[in-house]
Amino acid sequence: MYILIFTLGIIIGSFLNVCIYRIPREESIVFPSSHCTYCSHPLAWYDLIPILSFLFLRGKCRYCGGAISPRYPIVELLNGIIYLLIFYHFGLSIDFIFFGFIISILIVISFIDYYHQIIPDSLILMILALSIIHKALIYFIYKAPISFFDSISGFAGAGALFIIIALVSNGGMGGGDIKLIAVMGFILGLKKTLLNILLSFLIGAVFSIFLLLSGKKGRKDAIPFGPFICISFFITLLYGENIIDWYILKLILQK
Repeated sequence: MYILIFTLGIIIGSFLNVCIYRIPREESIVFPSSHCTYCSHPLAWYDLIPILSFLFLRGKCRYCGGAISPRYPIVELLNGIIYLLIFYHFGLSIDFIFFGFIISILIVISFIDYYHQIIPDSLILMILALSIIHKALIYFIYKAPISFFDSISGFAGAGALFIIIALVSNGGMGGGDIKLIAVMGFILGLKKTLLNILLSFLIGAVFSIFLLLSGKKGRKDAIPFGPFICISFFITLLYGENIIDWYILKLILQK
């Protein structure tokens, strides 16, 4: 089963690469069919096998020899591994399907924001719509209690906090970041969203220092915050309860 889940993940990861490339360019993610970005030659099915095609072609287009970005196998592998982790945590369930879709969208958002410094509203709205559907299914199918108040609190609280940060920092936080963290708040609820935010700033600080020291970014260069929100969401989703319980236990022991 794990092999099947991983295979599904890398296949979907291949489609995510199409979205990452085309959405910022406002191109259709369906038409035309996959083609080389250098010579525009249509790609055959054997050029599109996730991860393996990149290795067999040694990172070059079969038709013109143009370099294929290593982002393609990275995204495919990343999505496959994340699907395995989500499946291990939730099993074969509605939660697995929902969070699989959500994390895949967040991967697209992360790479688009990293390369183009934008977070498309369409992707954020898609996450919000899926979140509402997910909560409705959980309530009506499993009869499980759903706290929409907690979701609304997370949405409003996270959004308001980032608006304040944006105002105080004079635009240091973009509108896309505000909308993204608000939707993450709707999914996680208020308590876990606070952890999501804290981890976002911690991870962001570490990555920013690394980028500056490595020379990949200068002090005046903008460093997108969206990827840090997405990474922190994934950590909070799987391990948030454990982290919060550990922190509370640590406070109790200190007293």
